[in-house]
Amino acid sequence: MVKAYVLVQASVGKIPEVAEALRAMPSTLSCDDVTGPYDVIVQVQVEAIEELGQLVAAQIQTIEGITRTVTCPVVNY
Repeated sequence: MVKAYVLVQASVGKIPEVAEALRAMPSTLSCDDVTGPYDVIVQVQVEAIEELGQLVAAQIQTIEGITRTVTCPVVNY
């Protein structure tokens, strides 16, 4: 299993809709609205790293209102 945090920037006024769409995704473990340079931080889990790229590019980044994402895969040492 691969876990990652996706840091999301959203258009002005779109944070509630973006967060709602992210929370509805089956791969979402948690989703929080935050303050600072990012608007929403979502934790996701997929089977393989290849699925992570597909999830971000084909599902998360296509949500209306998302302007930018940064993906941070979890590494456990």
